[in-house]
Amino acid sequence: MSFKTNDTISLKVESYQEMFERVGKKDEGAFVPFVVAGDPDMETSLEIVKTLVDNGADALEIGFAFSDPIADGPTVQGADLRALNSDMTTDKAFEFVKKIREFTSIPIGLLVYYNLIYQRGVEQFYKEAHLNGVNAILSADLPPEEAEDAISAAKNNNIDQIFLVAQTTTIGRLEKISQVSSGFIYLVSVMGVTGARKEIKTSTVDLIKRIRKHNKLPIMVGFGISQPVHVKEVISAGAEGAIVGSAIIDIVAKNLSNKDEMLQKVAQYTKELKKATKL
Repeated sequence: MSFKTNDTISLKVESYQEMFERVGKKDEGAFVPFVVAGDPDMETSLEIVKTLVDNGADALEIGFAFSDPIADGPTVQGADLRALNSDMTTDKAFEFVKKIREFTSIPIGLLVYYNLIYQRGVEQFYKEAHLNGVNAILSADLPPEEAEDAISAAKNNNIDQIFLVAQTTTIGRLEKISQVSSGFIYLVSVMGVTGARKEIKTSTVDLIKRIRKHNKLPIMVGFGISQPVHVKEVISAGAEGAIVGSAIIDIVAKNLSNKDEMLQKVAQYTKELKKATKL
């Protein structure tokens, strides 16, 4: 997959399909970390992402800071506030993604709230995402029934449109989501908001198996994944990978006064989670 950047340079980046094929050939699942762009500041945030990439991340999920992140728990809310307090904006967040593209070609997905997209103009937001090397966009508060403009803009700009599938999603709605999605299905492993949990519930494993019967796209499991055993469990159950956010952000939040220790702990944690993807 190629992107024409704002500097009119053709950039070859890995698609999600290529990424899943790459890890599959090694009998692994995908490990995808989530961070908020600009948390705690632009420079440190880029160093965190570089550390994640260097230590095994197969793709990246980047959040754009928002003042009212209704799908997120206290950990991600805190990251949003730190980013906003460091003067993060949508312009700077796109610049952040562009800087990531200077050192990696792995897939980058955005997790945003729809007001940020709507305020900028749907087509314009997706165009800028493409120009800065984004592979996919998930708007946490946008249901597929109201996503016609986003789906159209995604197709026009070579962006995968991602939707959430929850414990309460019916088979009929799952089939609808599968029809309008590309890239992968984002399975929410818990009832509630983002945040690290102690265990993966049996209902999550059952949901992975149920989704597999009605959907051909790869399945990524997020919300509540925080330990290597969680990663191993969801991949063993049939998911293609795991998205981990709050547990990484917790490391950042607890080590704000010592960046070297923060990055060292992020590196070690990343290695442990990636190792757990081995089938």
